[in-house]
Amino acid sequence: MSLSTRHLLGIKDLSIVDISLILKTAEQFKEVLQRPVKKVPSLRDVTIVNLFYENSTRTRFSFELAEKRLSADTINFAVSSSSAAKGETLLDTVRNILSMKVDMVVMRHSASGAPHFLAKHIPAAIINAGDGVNEHPTQGLLDAFSMKEKFGKLEGLKVAIIGDILHSRVAMSNIYLLNKMGAKVTVCGPPTLIPKYIRESFGVEVNYDLKETLEWCDVANVLRIQLERQNQVLFSSLREYNIAYGVKRKLLDNLNKEIVVMHPGPINRGVELDSDVADSKQSIILQQVENGVAVRMAVLYLLSNRSG
Repeated sequence: MSLSTRHLLGIKDLSIVDISLILKTAEQFKEVLQRPVKKVPSLRDVTIVNLFYENSTRTRFSFELAEKRLSADTINFAVSSSSAAKGETLLDTVRNILSMKVDMVVMRHSASGAPHFLAKHIPAAIINAGDGVNEHPTQGLLDAFSMKEKFGKLEGLKVAIIGDILHSRVAMSNIYLLNKMGAKVTVCGPPTLIPKYIRESFGVEVNYDLKETLEWCDVANVLRIQLERQNQVLFSSLREYNIAYGVKRKLLDNLNKEIVVMHPGPINRGVELDSDVADSKQSIILQQVENGVAVRMAVLYLLSNRSG
């Protein structure tokens, strides 16, 4: 089986069958990663460039490791030391890279739609590793994989996405995916950090009360405050935010059930999530990081035209 698309630009473009295939393939690659020899020859002689125009630690390392585990040849593109820093356009940069016979491009960019632009102009397969405030599809997939691994299903699962929804591409990919797979989604945060159109446009519930939201959900996927994307003051202070919307140990202990806590990272400890929650047995944050490699191996493999 293969995906219905040549690229992974967003969850919005994937079918339920596509998502199910990626998650099933990721299960198989996770089994590979538990072996003493974790490397397979699936993408031998495939050349992949990691084109990151934004800073990244987890996502870039996860893709690099996934590529190495699949035996691909990889090129890591550092914008600060490239001709892009001298004013070269995105299209010229990529065309120059492709002239070196690159098969796939993993791309992160601050401009929403940048991977979609590239996909229209170059023949290589494009994987969106995060574009502006649009989407972060592999994060949405690894979050779904982690939930399914924990609960055995996605359908009917109650998932709360808490925090800076307005600026979060992770939130958008999660919402698209969870809606398609039959989960129930509520977003929670300050009114200034939740888009006004989100209930009508995306079919999610909105709750501004953190305790009520946590009482309702099975999973709390907590997002960081993205100060670097905010061009105006949207709440009084980080301390005030932590008081109203920080997920704390005492708050979880007072719930009538035990919920699962997730976070895409990096964590602002003491702001959206306290350390004794992030490091607790309810947290599957490190499992998310581990699962990210298997999910990205699945995506790379399925888009390589070697899975048919």
